[in-house]
Amino acid sequence: MQDALGIVVFAVVAVGIVAAIVSTMTNGSAYDQIGRGGLSVDRDPGGGTGAPAKVSAGTGAEREQEIRQMLVARSERRVRQGKAPLDVDAEIARLLIPDTHVDPALADEVRQLVLARNARRARQGKPALDVAAEVARQLGDLQGAPAEHGERPRRSSPGSRASDPPAAGGV
Repeated sequence: MQDALGIVVFAVVAVGIVAAIVSTMTNGSAYDQIGRGGLSVDRDPGGGTGAPAKVSAGTGAEREQEIRQMLVARSERRVRQGKAPLDVDAEIARLLIPDTHVDPALADEVRQLVLARNARRARQGKPALDVAAEVARQLGDLQGAPAEHGERPRRSSPGSRASDPPAAGGV
């Protein structure tokens, strides 16, 4: 009887180990799914990343319509409170104009970066970049403005390219 108990325990442990190995091999991404539900911010149901979608003409019009609805509601609330109503069209125009204010220290730092890049390009025998245009392009990238004339695709970190080695002095 005692011999049968040892065999049963050994068999159950062996079957459990085999089942664990098979389960791990067939469903290796089980730990990746922990904490991910229907309301997860990290990924969408299609498996893509949670990066914001590019704004198209349709979504821009929808955005403007939603902003208009919120401003109309705010204006109505102000009227109920006895205050002057909002000029909805003026507020929409103010909200949809991109912020063009640039911190002077940031502009100076970007200018130094472009000058260092021009020095590096000169050492490599490449033509120098137009400093003012390159500064404006990089500041536009930092502020989220699309690149003008489709010259270059947007990069995740402005100022870093795989083809350019880092500048001396950490610039």
